[in-house]
Amino acid sequence: MPGGKRARKGRKGAKGKRGGKGERGSALEEKLLLRERMAWEGLKRGEDRAIAEFAEGYKAFLTEGKSLREAARAIVAAARAAGFRELGEAKRARAGARLYTVNRGKGVALAVMGKRPISEGVLIIASHIDAPRLDLKQKPLYEDSLTHLALFKTHYYGGIKKYQWVNHPMSLHGTVSLRDGKTVEFAIGEREGDPVFTVPDLLPHLWGKSQATRKADETVKGEELNLIVGSRPVDDKKAKEKVKLLVLDHLNREYGIVEEDLISAEVEAVPAGPARDVGFDRSMVGAYGQDDRSCAYTAMRAILGAGEPDRTCIALFVDKEEIGSESNTSMKSRFFLNFVGDLMALQDPAYRESDLRRAMSRSKCLSADVNAALDPTFKDVHEAQNAALLGRGVTITKYTGGGGKYNANDATAEYVGEVRRLFNKAGVRWQYGALGKVDEGGGGTVAKFLAEFDMDVVDIGPALLSMHSPFELSSKADIYHTHKAFVAFFAM
Repeated sequence: MPGGKRARKGRKGAKGKRGGKGERGSALEEKLLLRERMAWEGLKRGEDRAIAEFAEGYKAFLTEGKSLREAARAIVAAARAAGFRELGEAKRARAGARLYTVNRGKGVALAVMGKRPISEGVLIIASHIDAPRLDLKQKPLYEDSLTHLALFKTHYYGGIKKYQWVNHPMSLHGTVSLRDGKTVEFAIGEREGDPVFTVPDLLPHLWGKSQATRKADETVKGEELNLIVGSRPVDDKKAKEKVKLLVLDHLNREYGIVEEDLISAEVEAVPAGPARDVGFDRSMVGAYGQDDRSCAYTAMRAILGAGEPDRTCIALFVDKEEIGSESNTSMKSRFFLNFVGDLMALQDPAYRESDLRRAMSRSKCLSADVNAALDPTFKDVHEAQNAALLGRGVTITKYTGGGGKYNANDATAEYVGEVRRLFNKAGVRWQYGALGKVDEGGGGTVAKFLAEFDMDVVDIGPALLSMHSPFELSSKADIYHTHKAFVAFFAM
C-alpha cells in the first residue's frame, strides 16, 4: 500500500502529540479535568488515626452540647482551658492575646489577636449552634381528661419533617427563671437511669382515614407534637388533675419550679442518647445537631490551635440561624460588630467608627455551614454533577438561596478561587456542592448577613445525610478536612 508505513507512523504520532488515545491522552486528562476522589483514598501516614481521634472529640462535643446553651458553655469551657479570658478583663491586647465574650448564654465569640491592626481586616469563621428541635410552649403542661396522661405541648423550632420526631426517646434540656429571680438549669434523659419522654404516634392498624390520607407534611401536625411526661396520679383525693399535679410536684421538689415559672422558661426537647459510630467500618458519625455543630466544633478547634497569627482571627458561634437569624442572639444582632469594635478599642482607644466600617470591608469570612450530601435512595432531588457526596472532603458552596438565587449570598469568583488555592496548598480534600436541583428547594445561611458588612464571604462545611432529622449522618473524613480547612484559613 502506498505510504502505508508513513501513515501508520503518522497515526502513532497523532496519538502521542495531538491528545488522542493512549498515554498522552491520559496526561491531557490529568492536566485539564477536575479529579475527584474519596477523602479516604491516598491517606498520608498516620492520617487514618488522626481522623479517628478527631472524631472522638467531635462525638463528645455533640453528646455534651445537646442544647444551644450547653454547646455555648462547652465552647467557653474549652476556650478558658486553652488560655482565653473574658474581653472585659483585658485593658490592652497584644498579638497572641486570646479573648472571648458571651451573648446571653446563647452565642460566643472567640478572638486571637494578630500582629496587624484590626483596621486592616480580620479573618472570621462564623457558625451557628442552634439546631432544629421541639421547644416547650410557655404553658406546656396539661392532663388529658380521658386518658389521664400528662403531656407537654411543644412548638417545633426550625425546618423539620414533623413525622420524624415521633416515637423517639427524647430528653429535656432547660433554663428556667424562677419567681424569686434565681435561675435553674437541668438536663433530663441523657444519663444512664434517667427517664426519657416521647411523642406518641398512631399504630398502623388504626391510621386508616384519620392519618394515612393526609399529605406528607401533615402526617403529623405541629399541634400533635405533644410529649408524654407522666401517667401516675398524686395521692390526693381532693386534687382535680392528679397526674399533672404529680409532675409539678416532681419539678418543684427537684428544681423549685412552680407552674408559673414555666412562662419564663426555655426548655428544648431533643433526641436522647450519645453520638454514635455508624457503619461496619465506623467511618461515619450519627448524631443529633450536626447542623451546624459540626462546623462549630471544627472552628473552635481551629482557633484554639491558633498561635500568633498575622491577622486577628475570630470564631463566631451564633443562635437563631434555623429560624432566619432573628433576635438579639442571632447574626443580625450587633453583638459581632460590638465585639470587633471592642477589640479595636483595645488596640487603639482613639479608633473611630469609620475605622470599624473599613475593617469589616477588608475582612475575609468563611460562613461555616453544612450542605446536603447526595442521598443514594433519593437521587432525583439532586443535580448529581453539582451535588456534594459523603466522604469527599469539605464542601465549598458558592451560593445558597432558592430558585433564581433568591435570598442568597453569592461569593465572587476571585474569592472562591482564593479559597480553592488555599485548600489545595494546605492539602485539604474539598468538593463543590449545591443544595439540590434548581427550583427543587434551597436554603440559606448566615453568609448573606455577613456580606452586608462588604466583606468577602463563602459557605464552607461538611455535607450531611438526613439533615434536620433526629439522627444526622456525617463522614469522619469530611469533619477532619473541615477542621483542616479552617486551620489553613486562620493561617492566611
